[in-house]
Amino acid sequence: MSALDVVERFGALWADHDLEGVLSMVADDGVFESTGPAPDGVRAEGRAAVRDAWQPIFDDRTTRFDVEETIVADDRVIQLWRYEWGDGHVRGIDVFRVRGDHVTEKLSYVKG
Repeated sequence: MSALDVVERFGALWADHDLEGVLSMVADDGVFESTGPAPDGVRAEGRAAVRDAWQPIFDDRTTRFDVEETIVADDRVIQLWRYEWGDGHVRGIDVFRVRGDHVTEKLSYVKG
């Protein structure tokens, strides 16, 4: 599976609010860096820590991410996105690193 295939599958599971499915695609030593709090966000290392970071996002089924553009460079996939909730939204970017069929890094940044 290509890095793009992995991230597209990951995104489809995310859109379905399937936390267990998404986590199955995260490497055991996977890393997530959140967009906040400013200026550096919070770094979660390992699948359990990533689960804790993502649980509130997945619990709110009214939210959604729309991918605006995808750029692939070897094992990296960069996605520009728009995240919507209720009557608000933000735009941002994720930088993924993929190893085999797993996401090893998801580094998130937001405009604002």
